[in-house]
Amino acid sequence: MVRWAEWPVQLGPSRVASRIIVAMFDPRTTTLSLDIVREGNGLGAWTLDNAPAEALLAVNAGQFTDDGPWGWVVHNGREWQAPGDGALAAALAVDSSGAVSLVPFSEIARRRRSAVREAVQSYPALLEGGRPLPALCAGDDLDRSHRDTRLAIGVRATGELVLALSRYAGAGSGVSRMAERVPIGPTTPEMAEIMRRLGAVDALMLDGGLSAQLLVRSGTTVQRWPGLRAVPLALVVRAR
Repeated sequence: MVRWAEWPVQLGPSRVASRIIVAMFDPRTTTLSLDIVREGNGLGAWTLDNAPAEALLAVNAGQFTDDGPWGWVVHNGREWQAPGDGALAAALAVDSSGAVSLVPFSEIARRRRSAVREAVQSYPALLEGGRPLPALCAGDDLDRSHRDTRLAIGVRATGELVLALSRYAGAGSGVSRMAERVPIGPTTPEMAEIMRRLGAVDALMLDGGLSAQLLVRSGTTVQRWPGLRAVPLALVVRAR
């Protein structure tokens, strides 16, 4: 079962109005796997329209370039792509038992030698052990003031997984579907704090732009927050 709710927030000194859509699920009662669209010998373009009918939750997964996904990708026990480099480039991994963890960059090489069923690497890692990583707070490699649509996943102390997607709230209730997807939202440090407040111990950004998209199914009711761009990879949650 997937639970979801909306959380209104006001961000920064200008009090930018945003909504955070929060979804939680227990990997002990669900399965988490990558979802892809095949085109010839490669990956096609995935959107929420490609989510399988049995999906309790579907969300785009990881950073990507025009040539396809960036970084480490494992699907059905097969490594499709080697890890990318970067101190903040962590990975979400599912082992052969279905247990889910967020793997810091320093541990990815070791995890490659273990029984990994699914994995996707992304950037940046937001929290480790309940705190922002030092590289998230200092250094020149990360823009800490840019606001954008954000999508992050975290592991709570209870073992539950929590997903958070930002949406621009706009002014009043007459905001169009297109307008609420404009790239106005949390900064990266603000997203780390949002994930901490949601109870995440470890957290990772899955997207930082207009490709962020989420589907949640509860019984016969389906809630959709589409993105404005197709992606090469998605994560799908199904009932065990």
